[in-house]
Amino acid sequence: MIATVSLSGVAHAVSIGEPRPWGSNDYAQGQGSVPASALGASAVSAGALTHLALKNGGVIAWGNNSYQQTDVPAAATSGVSAIAAGWAHELALKNGGVIAWGNGFYGQNVVPAAATAGVTAISTSAYFNLALKNGGVLSWGSRTVVPATVSSGVTAISAGGDHGLALKNGGVIGWGSNGKGQITVPAAATSGVSSVSAGLRHSIALKNGGVIAWGDNSAGQATVPPEAQSGVVAIDAGFNHNVALKSDGSVFAWGSNVKQESRDTSSEPPTDFWKFSGVCAPVYAISAGDSTGIALVDPAAPYFC
Repeated sequence: MIATVSLSGVAHAVSIGEPRPWGSNDYAQGQGSVPASALGASAVSAGALTHLALKNGGVIAWGNNSYQQTDVPAAATSGVSAIAAGWAHELALKNGGVIAWGNGFYGQNVVPAAATAGVTAISTSAYFNLALKNGGVLSWGSRTVVPATVSSGVTAISAGGDHGLALKNGGVIGWGSNGKGQITVPAAATSGVSSVSAGLRHSIALKNGGVIAWGDNSAGQATVPPEAQSGVVAIDAGFNHNVALKSDGSVFAWGSNVKQESRDTSSEPPTDFWKFSGVCAPVYAISAGDSTGIALVDPAAPYFC
């Protein structure tokens, strides 16, 4: 998946819930496919072909398994603190070391020695991974080079299709491919930003409860709707759509809607498809993938909002 750092426990103190996916179910990663063992998860991450959940320190994976990406290695069945799902490859963070498995077209499933200890955050995308260590960014897979500006002082990271984002001193730094302006950071995102997320060829940031977006706008993913301009506490960019978690525990999604992953603005009133998948408040965490999303929802929440 693109930009898959899980966002958990932001809007509510309770952080254990039920994973409820929506959008694409082409690979049995969507609605009706979540294993019962994932109930009671504390984090979720949506990939392109596979979804992940974190429960009691162990990773649970479901969906396509063409590259053994749902075969969770023994090392990732306990003690894991963070998860990130990519394009048929997965990451887990355990005791400061990264565990990777699944697709390895570009070596993205081979963890470099520098990422085996001292890592505090992970992110993955189509074919490359990022890790945060001692305030500096590590990168491996299809993209291995990072600018000197992200060698220290970084507090958050996000891997996109072929570009990376880092948050440093409240300002966003971007590097890599820029064919759609995805690393051309707007002035508004150079200070006061609290989180970042990179999509396939677009980027988003969270500032004072409102989303800032730039880059590819072919599906409207860089046009921030009024619902995402205030009251937002967490964000995640998928391939070509975005998901925002609001302070009231509700969800809003916009951009590409090829698999009903976003709001359908062609109807009146617009249809929020995720609400038909049980993504009903209170939601504790969100993650966006390729035409898919997954939320961590209070198990007592209704299945139709």
